[in-house]
Amino acid sequence: MLLLQLVLLTVLVPGGDTDDDFQEPVSFRTILTTTLWNNSWTQNLGSVWLDELQTHGWDSKTGAFSFLRPWSRSNFSNEELMEQEKSFYTFSIRLPLIFQDHVSEWQLEYPFQVQVAVGCGLHVGEQSVGFMQIAYEGSDLVSFQNTSWWPSPKGGRRAQQVSKLFNQEHVDNLQLQACVSDVCPHFLLGLLDAGKEDLQRQVRPEAWLSTGPSPSPGRLLLVCHVSGFYPKPVWVTWMRGEEEHQGTRRGDILPHADGTWYLQTSLDVEAREAAGLSCRVRHSSLGGQDMVLYWEQHRPVGLVFLAVVVPLVLLAGLAFWLWKRW
Repeated sequence: MLLLQLVLLTVLVPGGDTDDDFQEPVSFRTILTTTLWNNSWTQNLGSVWLDELQTHGWDSKTGAFSFLRPWSRSNFSNEELMEQEKSFYTFSIRLPLIFQDHVSEWQLEYPFQVQVAVGCGLHVGEQSVGFMQIAYEGSDLVSFQNTSWWPSPKGGRRAQQVSKLFNQEHVDNLQLQACVSDVCPHFLLGLLDAGKEDLQRQVRPEAWLSTGPSPSPGRLLLVCHVSGFYPKPVWVTWMRGEEEHQGTRRGDILPHADGTWYLQTSLDVEAREAAGLSCRVRHSSLGGQDMVLYWEQHRPVGLVFLAVVVPLVLLAGLAFWLWKRW
């Protein structure tokens, strides 16, 4: 079965037939964020993600998953999906109760948040890795591996107390191990197969240069825009010749409504040093050929505008003056 999974992954993992820069592990995880306002009021938020692509939503009131992609059901039957919904819903109810029962012992203060991530990861040529991690107020608390809970070094005494309590639940831990080591990889492989056409989609980026507000007199803010690319991994930087410019500032990768992405990188330089600069874009859709935009080729656009518009304005002024004189 493991050999079959590895063969399938060679075909199904997104980016598996592209350059090494884009052969990344595939992670599938369910995230639960529980806010405990007091000893009787809690609020749950849940979602399911394939890497950074959300595949499922979750209704905390009914415990039902919503399928955000046509292929989000993977190859699971309705009965199997309902079983997973029931398990996750039960867990979302039990987890807050455990923390509420140990507020004093674990020195917790209302309100506080508990974050949970459970899932598995796959990589070409490697065995699947299941995981479950719990954080308190955004800081690692405990993690699950090989049927046991382990305290985070940053969690202190609280993490040790939590892991000690969880390790007493032997039956639950065996069921959790089966979930992350068997059920999760099975679902993930089916998900990659069902959604491979969408996941392996390649959309070439469009790129252009502009200037931003001048940081100070005698300086330029050069901006390189890269838009409409898919998948998300992209490499964009300012270059001087063949050397990366250390002053490059990369913004956040932002989503478009059509599922593609947008990114801009900027560079603050003295105006006289702008010559010889270029913006280089590397993306899996470009077939190994980088896209390079040279600042010298962008700069004449403004000069041409001035060279055309200014004489026209002068001629219009002269014609108006002659008309007034006549």
